[in-house]
Amino acid sequence: MSNLERLGWDRTNQNPSTIARVITVQKNSYRLSDGILDYIGHLSGRFINETISQLNYPAIGDWVEVQKLIDEQKAVIHRVLPRNSQFVRQVAGLRTDAQVVAANIDTVFIVHSLNHDLNLRRMERYMLLAYESGAVPVVILTKKDACTPEEVAEAVSLVEEVIIGAPIIPLSNVTKEGVEEIWEHLQPKKTAALLGSSGVGKSTLVNTLLEKEVQLTKDIREADSKGRHTTTHRELFILPNGSMLIDTPGMRELQLWDGESSIDATFQDVEELENECRFNDCRHDTEPGCRIQRAIEEGELSKGRFQSYLKLKREIAYEKRKQNKKLQMEEKNKWKKAKKSRKNKYKIEKMK
Repeated sequence: MSNLERLGWDRTNQNPSTIARVITVQKNSYRLSDGILDYIGHLSGRFINETISQLNYPAIGDWVEVQKLIDEQKAVIHRVLPRNSQFVRQVAGLRTDAQVVAANIDTVFIVHSLNHDLNLRRMERYMLLAYESGAVPVVILTKKDACTPEEVAEAVSLVEEVIIGAPIIPLSNVTKEGVEEIWEHLQPKKTAALLGSSGVGKSTLVNTLLEKEVQLTKDIREADSKGRHTTTHRELFILPNGSMLIDTPGMRELQLWDGESSIDATFQDVEELENECRFNDCRHDTEPGCRIQRAIEEGELSKGRFQSYLKLKREIAYEKRKQNKKLQMEEKNKWKKAKKSRKNKYKIEKMK
């Protein structure tokens, strides 16, 4: 097995001597690994000048083509290799751009805490982005030890109503209940990512799986149920069984970048009911024979879940319009720049 294969490398059409994996993302640099040595990577000037969107910048888990600097533990990053999967969100704030939270991941662990009210709507949002990423979603419900067996069973039952096609694992980092089930989803040379809000126990789980204290931990504030940031950057760890785990900071904002192709997987139950409506153009309001309204009245479908489905569909359509507008502006600016360059070239030739 080559050194890179320890990090999950499985491509045969690339010279591995020029490849490294991004294992830590910091503000102005990246920590890279070739399977033996870790070193600092910086983007080449050409990469910075030619790369417009954050979507194309290196992310945790990426494979990058590098040029190592002789006698230095540094390298220049020239390009990002095509990704097998990527968990993407719209960047926080008003700017229209994408942020890759984790790349080349096989499993997404969506982590929520059991000892406070479960936010099912936020969980649906995570599931949508997980399906869109191309990775396999697994839901982990932490702080099992802080709840009674009845409370755990009730929470799992609620989650099962909105999570379709994904395992649900109640976990206690104190008693270690659920850890064995998590190991079943961590296979050698495969990569998983932990995603969730602050204070839900992601870093504690990393420490549990590594069997040593590598991540600082803080709990949820009891006063307002808000998490406190402890993980400040994304980092990839190699676990004892040869699998890899990416820990990420808690995300306060989780705006969609895309999700059109995964809305049906996330809301399979809603879409199946929609197909049973009498009219194809049913607005699910007061139309006769509306299967959605009947399901809500009979308790088969919660009103909150249906409203969440509509809200996410509107958000996806809105983001798509914004992205198209941005692409049009970028294309326009590119042609302006090319036209200006031709004019300058013509002036120079005329002066000769």
